[in-house]
Amino acid sequence: MDLKKKGIFFVFCLSVFTIVSGLSSVGAAEKSYTNSIGMEFTLIPSGSFSMGADKNFEEASDDEIPQHRVNISKQFYLGKYEVTQAQWTAVMGSNPSKFKGRLNPVEQVSWNDVQVFITHLNQKEWTTKYRLPTEAEWEYAARSSTTSPWFFGDDAGQLGRYAWYADNSGETAQRSRPVGQKEPNAWGLYDMHGNVWEWVQDWYGERYYNNSPPVDPGGPPSGSFRAKRGGSWDSNAAYCRLAYRGNNLPDRRFVNLGFRLAFSPE
Repeated sequence: MDLKKKGIFFVFCLSVFTIVSGLSSVGAAEKSYTNSIGMEFTLIPSGSFSMGADKNFEEASDDEIPQHRVNISKQFYLGKYEVTQAQWTAVMGSNPSKFKGRLNPVEQVSWNDVQVFITHLNQKEWTTKYRLPTEAEWEYAARSSTTSPWFFGDDAGQLGRYAWYADNSGETAQRSRPVGQKEPNAWGLYDMHGNVWEWVQDWYGERYYNNSPPVDPGGPPSGSFRAKRGGSWDSNAAYCRLAYRGNNLPDRRFVNLGFRLAFSPE
């Protein structure tokens, strides 16, 4: 092997070593992690919580009840922010969003589109660990140990401090906004209320809470619709509640619907 080829081979091996070493450090459960395209992740500890709405304190839709205890048995990473247009473009090479902005959340992406993005990102990072969070993981992380309708409490009048939603988007500027402009929840996650809806992994089941398993529920085995969470820039406060469950067909794209990623360190 000549010197030029040896040099190329060395650089390739060094790149692989750097990526693998980085993923090994994630496996050591550091509290935060930033990947090769600048996605920031926060470690979410394992634990249990009450999933769904408490009918004594909030008006609940039928699919939000009964409230039930759920155990998230393994720690995981969740994106601090919704996936941005710059990050989508770095992986996919194009930007499908209507409301353009490098730091705005990517939108007009279907659940199926997101799966393609995840496949490409996993290949780029030499891993298989990127994925969408489950509904249970999303609500657990969004609640960040709280039990109220919103992670900051039960006063909807305070929502504007934490979310872009219908009441503060402005009549002439109703659109997504750059991620991370509002206050985070207790675990350092931004825009869990509002900005754009977020796809999650699960099939949507209207009566799923009646027989949901108590440990690491992953949604029904099949269905027609995929679940989404969090509300968006055009949602009222009730749709931004932590227990509220939205859904759409997995091939549909909307200007108010994006996602954030999870990452399994184990």
